Amino acid sequence: MAFFVGIDVAKFKHDCFIADDNGRVIKDSFSFKNDKAGFNVLLLALDELKPKEQIKIGFESTGHYHFNLKLFLEENNFTYMEFSPLLVHKFIATVSLRRTKTDKKDASMIARYLMTVDYKPYPNKFYHINNLKSLCRFKESLIVERTKYLNKLTVILDLIFPEFKPFFENKFNKTAFYLLSKYKSPKRIANLSINAYHEMRSKLKHTISYQKFSALKDLASDSIGKTDDVLNFELESLLDLHFSLNVRIEAMEKKIIVIYQSLAYKVHSIRGVGLGSAAIIASEIGNFSRFASAHQLLAFAGLDPSQSQSGISESSGKMVKHGSSYLRAAIMRVAETFYVFNPQISDFYWKKRKEGKAHNVALSHVARKLVNTIFALEKSPDKVFNSALLK
Repeated sequence: MAFFVGIDVAKFKHDCFIADDNGRVIKDSFSFKNDKAGFNVLLLALDELKPKEQIKIGFESTGHYHFNLKLFLEENNFTYMEFSPLLVHKFIATVSLRRTKTDKKDASMIARYLMTVDYKPYPNKFYHINNLKSLCRFKESLIVERTKYLNKLTVILDLIFPEFKPFFENKFNKTAFYLLSKYKSPKRIANLSINAYHEMRSKLKHTISYQKFSALKDLASDSIGKTDDVLNFELESLLDLHFSLNVRIEAMEKKIIVIYQSLAYKVHSIRGVGLGSAAIIASEIGNFSRFASAHQLLAFAGLDPSQSQSGISESSGKMVKHGSSYLRAAIMRVAETFYVFNPQISDFYWKKRKEGKAHNVALSHVARKLVNTIFALEKSPDKVFNSALLK
């Protein structure tokens, strides 16, 4: 006999309903608090169900409110499955015309919905996968912040030394950061000696030639920029913020790779996929067993094209862009190197370009090939990456 446990998750308390595979109510809806005592109430109810292996638990994916519940279930050797709230709501609409919504009612509907689906429990390394996902997203947010500071730094430089960034081809490389952090104003850069150049060369592995160094000094001498204490203070502050974020991002990247390598994913074995990108992709997908086909995974990433059909008219449009935006962005970034490092995919990309497709459109086709490859690799434990997977 199988038992179906539906849990409606909320911030301060959860509601639970238990039925067997014949639809018989084993335990009517009851509430338990989102704390240790409340979790023990749930544990007592679950311990009454035998055998333990036949207990199937389901709840909606509701942000972070179910994090501790999932961890508690995993620690007590229970499996569970998450659902999209949209799917549950659609199910409720098909079985009842009444617009009655309560937490207890939702718990029973979740249990009944659980009976209708193929039970695919979340992997037992939830805690590590969730940490990986959290770190990857946090790193992305810090990168966004760093970009904002760089944009503000450009604005300040346009006032202090507008010729500086164009000299470095509108990029902030290590030499540019070195000169800005050490000398800050065009006046000081204009007065640099050859000894200052040799010191810079000793501290940087790669830097500009002495001829370019002299050209920069000439630009600084004739700069139309304006320097004052306030602008210098803002420049120093933005540089400090940038360097501080860099340290945090680099430390985070190392931790992300350590966690990723402790898990059994194979995404990084695909040519053109780095460890950092593989970590983002794996953490956003999480449990590959949730997806019965590569098409479902494409839909989750928001990379499947929209379809429109009416009578004899049928067309496909732009990608739908539903699902995880982090996953979609990571896959689109990786698609750039995926087609460069794999001749078969490169041929496919250029075939699309010759058909008149723009770069981003052709790249979206490459991204779908990438998702198909990831799905084939991760769904089969014995498979390893090779050119046969790229067909």
